[in-house]
Amino acid sequence: MSTSGTGTAVKADFKPVLWTPGDWNAFFGFGTNILVNMLVLTGLLRFVLKMPDSLVFGRILPALGLMMCLSTFYYAFLAYRLAQKTGRSDVCALPSGVSVPHMFIVTFVIMLPVTIKTGDPLKGWSAGLVWVFFQSFILMIGGFIAPLIRRITPRAALLGTLAGVSVTFISMRPALEMYMTPQIGLVCFAIILVSWFGGVKYPRGIPAGLIAIAVGMIIAWGSNIFGLGLGGLSLKGVGDAFASFGFSVPIPAVGYVFSGFEFLGVILVTAIPFGIYDLVEAMDNVESAEAAGDEYPTTRVLTADGIVSLIGCLMGNPFINAVYIGHPGWKAMGGRIGYSAATGVMVVLLSWFGIISVLLALVPVVAISPILLYIGMLIGAQAFQTTPLKHAPAIVLALTPHLAAWAKLQIDTMLGSTITAAQSVGGLAADKVAAVKTAAIAALPQQGVLYHGLEVMGGGSILAGLVLGAIGVFVIERDFAKASAFALAGAALTYFGFMHGEAVGIGGGLGVTPAVALAYAVVAAGLFALSRLATGEHYVAHPDMPLAAPAE
Repeated sequence: MSTSGTGTAVKADFKPVLWTPGDWNAFFGFGTNILVNMLVLTGLLRFVLKMPDSLVFGRILPALGLMMCLSTFYYAFLAYRLAQKTGRSDVCALPSGVSVPHMFIVTFVIMLPVTIKTGDPLKGWSAGLVWVFFQSFILMIGGFIAPLIRRITPRAALLGTLAGVSVTFISMRPALEMYMTPQIGLVCFAIILVSWFGGVKYPRGIPAGLIAIAVGMIIAWGSNIFGLGLGGLSLKGVGDAFASFGFSVPIPAVGYVFSGFEFLGVILVTAIPFGIYDLVEAMDNVESAEAAGDEYPTTRVLTADGIVSLIGCLMGNPFINAVYIGHPGWKAMGGRIGYSAATGVMVVLLSWFGIISVLLALVPVVAISPILLYIGMLIGAQAFQTTPLKHAPAIVLALTPHLAAWAKLQIDTMLGSTITAAQSVGGLAADKVAAVKTAAIAALPQQGVLYHGLEVMGGGSILAGLVLGAIGVFVIERDFAKASAFALAGAALTYFGFMHGEAVGIGGGLGVTPAVALAYAVVAAGLFALSRLATGEHYVAHPDMPLAAPAE
């Protein structure tokens, strides 16, 4: 006879249920989330990197499907073991899939520059494989130090920086897409909102996510009758999509992995900091699951991500696997064990049979966007709901680097688009591009846009949010020694460019952003001095915020 974490006796022969009615809700919700990411990823490969369909549908997507299937099955297994150990029937599997931020990073920072430089998409693919190769080992090694970091970092800091990701990079784009096509987006959002937040049950228990997608399709296709074209769907698009139908299984790509080592110098500059990003993000998501009642072993989670990413890489997939943000959301809508494994089966069917493009032609993306917004809302709320009320200011502090990073991305994208447009109409010579961009950025402060501030504060936002959040929590708790330690860690991370910097290194020898690193060091020294004073007889506290009595 064993006992659960709550002290309740657990029968030795307890067998968790593999599928519950709530798994349908979670499956359609999470499955459509995965589907959106796969559709975006396929678009990046075909239209940005200009990779041939034979490579995209014949090599990359089958390898991606294998990796994600292994991942979702493993996390379903971990959930089964946890349910068996605790005797609980409400255990929810961790969601996982392709890391969305890395999907764009490896495309635009690694594969695209190499493809442009060499004129060969296969070279770009090889460089992406090497990037994932190194990321995988960083995750596997980092899995053994992650539990220590979780123990010493306040929950408000871990969940606060995660909330920053959810508010900016998860919630904003779906919200904007909804309002660009409100006839579909807002209607589908209302269908989801009243069910997943309001508790409304639809006839025959049909999942809200499925109803939202069906209604979105009806509106989109029905609008074509009146020539409105909402959602951008057409019969011609469906016909063209069927050309990609076929059956392909993963084929080892070890030779392509090692041929990409010629680009190692460019790859390591981003592989190391983003490996650390993955490490922290995975810790945050495990912490988020624990806050929702499901305690998973951090080391196993991180090493599993590394191993399945490595397998995918060796089979030809240039995208890394990650535990997803959103566990509390899928659990809240009834997801348990089966939804994770079912998603793995779905991904294999989609990727091995080449039907991603068909789905893209049938379902308007704007009908799926509300599901992503729902997840972002839930994760943002969790940071405040599962931490002490007095830590709320620290959570807001942890949000700020992500707001800066998101705003900078919007400005950079706009500048790039404007310059490209100017060149296309013959209004900007190629040798003037850099000068025009520099002049535009220099003029932004006069318009009230502090671009340099966004650039510095938003660099390494997930680490910056964690450090700032931790400092905030410990200052609120008046544990100035621990606040000093995190400020000192912030100084070290900033010195080497992991925070508040655009590149890893030591700059000119004084650090990537020496002024910020020095400021963190000064803060650390001040907080440490305050911690010494706080335990002495001569410390005088602010009358409105008395300190605890000095230790005897």
